Order: sequence, then C-alpha cells, then structure tokens
Amino acid sequence: MNAAVYARLRMTDPGRWRAAALAWRRWAATAGALGAEFGPLADRLRAGWSGPAGTAAAAVIAGFRRRIALFRLLCWRADQVLSEFAAALDRALRLLGRARGRAEGAGLVIDDSGTVRGHSEELPSVVADLSAALEIASRADAEAASRLGVLTGSFLSDISDLPGGNRPACGDGPSAVRQWWDGLGHAERNLLLATEPGWLAHTGGIPVADRDLANRLLLDDQRSDLDRRIAQGDGAARRLRNGLDAVSARIEDDTGLRPYLMSLDVSGDGRIAIALGDPDRSRHVLTHVPGMTSDLESFGGELTRAGRVADRAAELNPAEAASAVLWLGYDAPDFVHEAWSDRQAREGGEGLRRFQEELRATHDQTPAHLTVLGHSYGSVVVGAAAARPLDADDVVFVGSPGVGVGSAAELTVPADRVWSTTSKSDVIQYAAVGPRSLLHDLPVAGIPVAGPVLAFGRPERDLWFGPNPSDPAFGGRVFTSQPDAGHLGYWDPGRPALDELARIMTGRSPITRP
Repeated sequence: MNAAVYARLRMTDPGRWRAAALAWRRWAATAGALGAEFGPLADRLRAGWSGPAGTAAAAVIAGFRRRIALFRLLCWRADQVLSEFAAALDRALRLLGRARGRAEGAGLVIDDSGTVRGHSEELPSVVADLSAALEIASRADAEAASRLGVLTGSFLSDISDLPGGNRPACGDGPSAVRQWWDGLGHAERNLLLATEPGWLAHTGGIPVADRDLANRLLLDDQRSDLDRRIAQGDGAARRLRNGLDAVSARIEDDTGLRPYLMSLDVSGDGRIAIALGDPDRSRHVLTHVPGMTSDLESFGGELTRAGRVADRAAELNPAEAASAVLWLGYDAPDFVHEAWSDRQAREGGEGLRRFQEELRATHDQTPAHLTVLGHSYGSVVVGAAAARPLDADDVVFVGSPGVGVGSAAELTVPADRVWSTTSKSDVIQYAAVGPRSLLHDLPVAGIPVAGPVLAFGRPERDLWFGPNPSDPAFGGRVFTSQPDAGHLGYWDPGRPALDELARIMTGRSPITRP
C-alpha cells in the first residue's frame, strides 16, 4: 500500500479541482466575449476599407480572432482535464469510504499508512477496495499531469498553416476518421478546431472531447443567427433561443459530471446530443433516447434523468467510470397524431445506429459497455435501430408502446440482453392499445357495470407498435419498477427502477423480479 498516495487521497477535495476547472471555463467565456466584439469590426472594415491596407488590416483581425479561438480551446481543454480528474477522485473516495465502512463493521483497522490490520472474512474486500482507490487516484494524477503538460506546448506551437494530407472523404466511416485524427499533431488539431469547427462538430469519428470544443465554439454564431430570426418575427426561433440558453447554462454547470456537447442543431425543433462525463474515457456508457414532445427547449429534464442513471451506476460500481448521453438526434413527435406513426422512429433509428457506431469508434483503449435506453416513443426508435445491427451490448425499453417487432428474437441484440419495464401506473399500456386488443376490449366494455374495468383495467399485451416488451411472452427480460412510477417516475432517486437501470448499465443483472 502506498502510504503517501493514501495520505493525499484522504485529504483531497475534488470540489477544489472542479473550482479550478470552472475558472478555466470562465476564462474561455471572457475570451469569447472579447472575440465577439471583433466580428462587427471586421464586417465594417470589409465594407468601408478596400485596397492592400484594408486587406492587411482584415488579415490582422482574422489572425487575432483565430488566436482568441485557440486560447478558448486551451481553456476548455484544461477544464476537461481538471473535471475528469475531479470525477476520478470522486470514484476513488467512494471506494475509500466503502473500505472504511467495511473495515469498521468487521472490526478491522486501517492505519495512517493505509495498511489494514486485524482478521476478518471482510479483509480481502477491504484491501481490494483500498487498492482500487489508490490505483484510480495515482493513474488519474499521472494522466492529468501529462495532459496538462501537452497543452502549453501545443498552444505555443506554430499555428500558421492548416494540416496538409488527405482528409477523410464524405463516405468514410467513423473508424477511418478517428485514424486520420489520431495521425495529426496537437497543434494541427487545435488549428482545425479553431478555423473549421462547423465541419468537425458534425463529423462522426472525431473524439467526443474535440467535438465538444467545436460545438462550444459554434454557440456564439448560433446565438447570433437565432437573434436575427427573432428580430424578423420568427416565433420558433424564440423557443430555440430559450433552448440554446439552457444548453449554455448546462455546459457551464460545475456540479457532477462535466457536460460534453457532442452535437447541436438549431433548425426545426432543435436536436442535441450531450454527454455527462466523457464517453470515450468511460467503461460504461448509456445512451438515453427520449420520447414524444422532446425538443431542445425541454432537453434539461431528460438529461437529468440520464444523469441519475450514471450517478447511481457510479455509486454501485465506483471502480469503473460511467457516462450518460442524452441523444435527441431525431424529430420527436409533437402531437398524438404524429406518435401513431413509426415514420419518425424509423428515421431516428438510422441516426441512432450511426451515433452508436461513432461511440464505438471513438472510445479509447478497452471497448466500452454500451447500453441504449428508449423511453416511451423513444423505445420505438431504439427498436427500429436494434432491428438491424446496432453497436449496443444491452437495450432497455421503459414505458414502451411497443417497439416495432414481434419478439425480442427479431432484434439483433441477444434476447438475454433485452430489458424492459412498465410501471403498473404507467398510462402507456392502457392508452397505446393495439388494434387487436381494441377489437377484443370494445365488446367487453359494453358489459354493464363491470365491462369497462374488465376491458381497460389491466395492462395490454398488444400495444400500438407491437407486443408489450414488458410482457414475458415478448422474450426479453422484465425488471421491476415501482408501482407508482407513472410515465416519468422511473428515474426517481431511491426507487427500485433507478437501481435496476444502473445495474443494467454497468453490466450487472437486476436483483429484483416482478
């Protein structure tokens, strides 16, 4: 046992590292505000100053704006490193706390050097937790120091030219893109991010941390574009602007896992993919697909639900990092008549397959355990995606109206890795009734007094988009959720469904059964 590491870990405060990360984030915001002032100046110069002198002045301003963008990238990269370091220390401290609790309960003593003294059946478990905690802390410390050391050198390197060589073609898959990106130097990557964020933000195969930087750089232009649309009387732009403000506030949050802005589209109702924790550096990754009425303006509640699963997973298994992704990369139905069709689910399924392929391609080192969860209409999207090869180790359906297939055997994920739950109080199993069930229930409902109860007072097996996946006859694995969960309470803290979701996310079987 390393006594020095143990002593430092006992005294460490991850909150101090988060505060340092937040300071870097604020420097990026300050620099962004300064850079934004040069945009109108450059426009006025182009309009009113021609000739060699005007061209030279415009070039100076463009170069200055580029250096501001590079400085912001430096700030955000430092923020990423320090935030991930804090998250690793959180996990190490959870393991340390668990070891102390076990030791105290078993009559063991952990001395100031980290040595466990005494005899008990719990001794191996206590030692294992201590060793894992120190290993996580030591590895995180070395990695953070190395990554921070790279930042200074890459920022001060020559930034005069864009990287040459062949860029990925439009049809190249994410693995080819990742291979190309890995072949670039740090300074080359930063220069591309500073000058071409729009391209990199939407290119699958670029690592999540780098796409986060590209999307953050684009926020100012997206905000300005929406403001112009609002000034022209565009009501939809106002809702999107509210959503963009919520996104901006969320990615500045310094509590919990750091948000990574993987994609953002401010057209239509708005689309977003945002992760809590870096999926590329996490052992377990959950992709949460929301259902009807989900849009950019309301993304915050869905992200909170996804984050609760990752937080609970970290509590249950602190030895391994977990990340949760909210994927709203499809046009979710706004109205009931839209939700009766599977068109948007099929289109969303194609996008979800591509997204999962990208997650698999960009992950560092050991392949991640990938779980895809669909809630409500989102389960129809996941079903459409999983009907063809999908990069997922587990799929989960929550409060589902059917998933578009007749049984778990029709999905490409093994049936014993297909999970589903529907609370007894979830209206979905009574409202989204399939045609066959309606033909059966309507005559029964005509029976005096007891008819309506007999017809509609029980969960239906035949739902609008196929058999109820929470019926054991579907062939998947059904897990328990609290009876009073309704349609949105599956993620309530301290309740059975959240524990079960976290266990599935970390590759463990749920411990309860209906």
